[in-house]
Amino acid sequence: MTLLAALALAGCGSQVHSAAVSPARTAAQLRGSPAPLAALHAQANELLGGGVRAFRTRLAALHGFPVVVNKWASWCSPCQSEFPVFQRVAVAFGRRVAFIGLDGNDHSAAARAFLHGFPVSYPSYFDPSSAIAGAIHASTYFPQTVYFDRSGRQVFDHLGPYENVRSLENDIRHYVLSAS
Repeated sequence: MTLLAALALAGCGSQVHSAAVSPARTAAQLRGSPAPLAALHAQANELLGGGVRAFRTRLAALHGFPVVVNKWASWCSPCQSEFPVFQRVAVAFGRRVAFIGLDGNDHSAAARAFLHGFPVSYPSYFDPSSAIAGAIHASTYFPQTVYFDRSGRQVFDHLGPYENVRSLENDIRHYVLSAS
């Protein structure tokens, strides 16, 4: 029974592959980022603790920059399918937009293993009890992407996975860059 559940969660044998940009190209594209964004890049692919307080402190430090928060979990098939989209877009927009992951309802070992296979240019906050997700009204869906404008106001909530780079780029341009 456990094997059948694992196969179902894995998408019946379908494989999602990392689309991580090479470390050298990532470094080149993100070089010269403003200090608050560079601080995010310095914690690339890390799983951070600290709960709601640490998360809110980070959002406050990013005041003046648009922020895209992607809630995911290692066990979530749709989350897995959209991660390659975030791998690409976070590097392309990383000098102008802050990206933060939010790993919810997960086990830290599984989350770290997932991040090892799908490295991103930004950190994720570990949120096993969905306290952070609840604080930003994102506790229901997986995946879920929440957008904050430069003033820190939540402006958009995307439920479900981003299926391609273009969709995510369009939402970033529409909801947080055009309002700048």
